Amino acid sequence: MASSKSNWFVYIVEAENGHFYTGITTDLARRFSEHQNKQTGARFFNTSPAKKMVFNEPHPDRSTASKREAAIKKLSHKAKIVLIEQQS
Repeated sequence: MASSKSNWFVYIVEAENGHFYTGITTDLARRFSEHQNKQTGARFFNTSPAKKMVFNEPHPDRSTASKREAAIKKLSHKAKIVLIEQQS
């Protein structure tokens, strides 16, 4: 059985209210589109719509992406802004 190698991404989406949502996916465009749709996106965006994807970082597998996601989620809002600005 051939192994399919797919890249995983950790991403941050900014909501209209300025808050950040952090997640993981294999398809950034699809996931952002889902977040803009209340039926398929995270409940996080029910109160304030997804505005733009402000950060993404590739990872070789789901495990490392999940670990990085957890680390980013523990950061303060200011620390996330610094992370986003470093990528720009």
